[in-house]
Amino acid sequence: MLDFAVCVGGIYVCFLTWSTMQERVTSAKYGADHKQFNFTIVLNLIQAMMASLIGYVYIRGVQRKPMLKMNGHRWKRFFQVALLSSSASPFGYMALRYINYPTMTLAKTCKMVPVVFMNKLLYRRHYPAYKYAVVAMVTAGVSAFMLFKTSSKRGGAGTAEVVENSLYGLFLVLINLTIDGAVNSTQDQVFAEDPEITGQHMMCMMNLCSTVLMTAWLLNPFNPELVSALRFLRTHPRAMADIGMFAVCGSLGQCFVFYTLAKFGSLTLTTVTVTRKFLTILISVFYNGHPLNSRQWSATGVVFSGIALDVYMKQTSKKSASRTVSLDEKPTDKHETIESQLLGTPDKLAKVDVVLTAELQPSTEQKIDRKPSTRHELRRRQQLVEVAAS
Repeated sequence: MLDFAVCVGGIYVCFLTWSTMQERVTSAKYGADHKQFNFTIVLNLIQAMMASLIGYVYIRGVQRKPMLKMNGHRWKRFFQVALLSSSASPFGYMALRYINYPTMTLAKTCKMVPVVFMNKLLYRRHYPAYKYAVVAMVTAGVSAFMLFKTSSKRGGAGTAEVVENSLYGLFLVLINLTIDGAVNSTQDQVFAEDPEITGQHMMCMMNLCSTVLMTAWLLNPFNPELVSALRFLRTHPRAMADIGMFAVCGSLGQCFVFYTLAKFGSLTLTTVTVTRKFLTILISVFYNGHPLNSRQWSATGVVFSGIALDVYMKQTSKKSASRTVSLDEKPTDKHETIESQLLGTPDKLAKVDVVLTAELQPSTEQKIDRKPSTRHELRRRQQLVEVAAS
């Protein structure tokens, strides 16, 4: 019971603090000159560096496992995921200039829509009927939320007022989610084709590759963002403190996710992350003053009802699949675990968008050949690999 309380408390504290810091960094006016921190690539770079470092410490210090042995193919795949991931998050931050944070958080629950679409488009993956029903509920809920939005404006002295929840902001979110769908689909494929890669390895190596890519971009002599960001942080030290808290909480939160998954399973983890998203909306509404009307609350309920249905059906399907698999398994093939991968970038974290991958793990007494030796084994492994994009 104490372990469960620590896991839930760790996820709530880390990610609720993370989301509060994210909203503050992207919207606060710092200093006497009331300037905003608008350097999204630098923000993503700091997050990626911290996530890679903490991922390495978690693997080596907590799990006491060796790092993944890298080869050319693995580097290529990690850089592929990192490039997509690094390309997605700037669109999410740009969207926050036009829509408020509760809208952004709720829109992120639509991530399963592009994930399903991209998996079908890129990898010809098929989904059960309930998945399409969940997608329809979530999409309808978010659409209703926008339709019933309270007309409001925001702005400051001497600046033009910007209409919140604009179509342009939602268009940017759509681009962000579409690229996220490609990221999750590619990660899913990487896990399926290389069983030695775990969620922790993906966290560490993907963010390391993202750090390399974004550093190269910022060091481009024609790109002034790095110099401008350093100048801003030097004159606004409060922003540096907020960004540091943001990066640390997001990275530590991922470690709590891995630990919760190992101790209590994917159903518990998904339930905790879904309730965390709802609490994020509540905090933003009441703490940061983003009022919602009664119809918007109803639309929010539809969205989270769809996610709850997804959780229930996946758990039911997993139990059924486990019973089917057990008929064909040797007694030694009994250690089945779920690995989780967060996307490693802030907008992806707001959701806590988790990729759940089930792989056979070797027992402590006997090694198991990880390569699928038969078509049956390959089909079974493909059934076990599933993206949870709620």
